[in-house]
Amino acid sequence: MYPRIRHQPDQPILDVSHLSVRFEGIQALEDISFHLHAGEHVAVVGPNGAGKSTLFKVVSGVLPPFSGEVKISGYSPRGHICIAYVPQRSQVDWRFPASVADVVMMGRIGQIGFFRWPTRSDWSAIHAALQVVDMVPYANRQIGELSGGQQQRTFLARALAQEAELVLMDEPLNGLDTPSQEAILSLLDKLHQQKITVMVATHDLGQAARRFDRVMLLNHRLISFGPPQEVLTSENLLRAYGGHAQMIRGADGETTWADTCCDGEQGHE
Repeated sequence: MYPRIRHQPDQPILDVSHLSVRFEGIQALEDISFHLHAGEHVAVVGPNGAGKSTLFKVVSGVLPPFSGEVKISGYSPRGHICIAYVPQRSQVDWRFPASVADVVMMGRIGQIGFFRWPTRSDWSAIHAALQVVDMVPYANRQIGELSGGQQQRTFLARALAQEAELVLMDEPLNGLDTPSQEAILSLLDKLHQQKITVMVATHDLGQAARRFDRVMLLNHRLISFGPPQEVLTSENLLRAYGGHAQMIRGADGETTWADTCCDGEQGHE
């Protein structure tokens, strides 16, 4: 078992201070500062190339910052086993010969440690996680044989088995049909009820407004962060999206905004 990094209970679950990231001279993120408390449910929105994927990779410890710092409950992200990061589906090798149960068991490695066999309690945790996401019948199915929605549910089961306290999901709804999207959102609501902090990158501004406590509007810089009605204003959206934000007026006269940049982000943005 890995030694657990003690959390400072008086510190935010996530504290980002003056974070900047550069790739080959290109500024991916510039002077980003915000913090989250345990149990918050946050949607991260912004155009393609805005830095959403980069932010998640730095928070999870996959990428180092150029400047500034990220702290998880008072400490650097590296070494934490409480962070579950789910990348975009396009960045996962679905040909990898692993079953659903194998993938979920990967979430237990931080609890078990390398070169140790899972115990009965570990397998119980796997089964319980699969039950929560309704994937028990698929436990022995190869991960590449699943639908997109089933793959995302498997990754959520891995986060549950990991006992994650901070879950980062990069475009988990991209390419899914409406029922599959609703199933994933309902599972995220369950995590929310368990006081697990969730950050989800999405292009659906309507879902961001309806289903999340707070919205982060990002375009290399932090445009706005707060309740949806304060963030998703015409002024803020035009600052973030420019000509890629489309205003739609419904039959009831209500005005909503849609992100017309619907393709998933690739690479480091």
